[in-house]
Amino acid sequence: MLLPLLRLTRPANLVTAVADVIAGMAIAGYFLIPDADPAPVGWLCLSTVGLYGGGVVFNDVFDAELDAVERPERPIPSGQVSLRAATLLGVFLFAIGIVAAWLVNPTAGWFSVAITIASLVYDKYGKHSAILGPLNMGLCRGLNLALGISIFPELLSTWAFLGIIPIIYIAAITMISRGEVHGGNAGVLRIAGLLYGLVIGSIGAIAHQRGQLGTAVPFLLLFGSFIFPPLWRAIREPQGRNIGLAVKAGVLSLIVMNAAWVAAFASFPLAMLVVCLLPLSRLLAKVFAVT
Repeated sequence: MLLPLLRLTRPANLVTAVADVIAGMAIAGYFLIPDADPAPVGWLCLSTVGLYGGGVVFNDVFDAELDAVERPERPIPSGQVSLRAATLLGVFLFAIGIVAAWLVNPTAGWFSVAITIASLVYDKYGKHSAILGPLNMGLCRGLNLALGISIFPELLSTWAFLGIIPIIYIAAITMISRGEVHGGNAGVLRIAGLLYGLVIGSIGAIAHQRGQLGTAVPFLLLFGSFIFPPLWRAIREPQGRNIGLAVKAGVLSLIVMNAAWVAAFASFPLAMLVVCLLPLSRLLAKVFAVT
């Protein structure tokens, strides 16, 4: 039963959540401190794994009846995991995420609570709205970036606005994903492409403002090379399979986007370490579902 439970957590996606938090800590300047205590880094990475894992588990809990029709192979509708066991797993993961964040500081703790609420609202209500759903899902990622920044609570007032950028990016992916089962709308996919461009341009502008554009450009180019080709294929042929591949590429490429943040605020070597999470995420994506 362990493997089906693990499938519920979308392991490949958990790696991208860790990259979010590392990017947030880089924005806060934590990795520029000599001999910085590694404990808060570990607690926040554990926190985001618990919070993201809890969110995707409850997504399947709330979608159990729909998945029985559209995705009967998933752990709950296939009978591999009971609804009760999945619910307990989701609660356990959320609890881990909240406790680990509070061990860093109260500000991080409150952000973990906010992420939990935003995730549950999306799982139960938000995803059913064509407009609020993408924004709700994006908010979860924006808060996750802020969770990393909260390692230094006093810097949130300076950098919290950067959470708008992952909100835009995830909103674009969520817009794309709505056509994964029955096929999509090419016009909606084009809008998502424009939002992708806005995200890349915004990160580049911030990197330029900080005098780090040269460091960030390689990661922004890599980011674009991952997300645009599958999206273009989906625009030309907006079928379920192509859309699923575009969504998968968008989710996994979050790691490269976060590496660009690290390059803009910290250093090239640290950004390369973040990129090294991508092979792990891609390997897990071959074994476990991403969407």
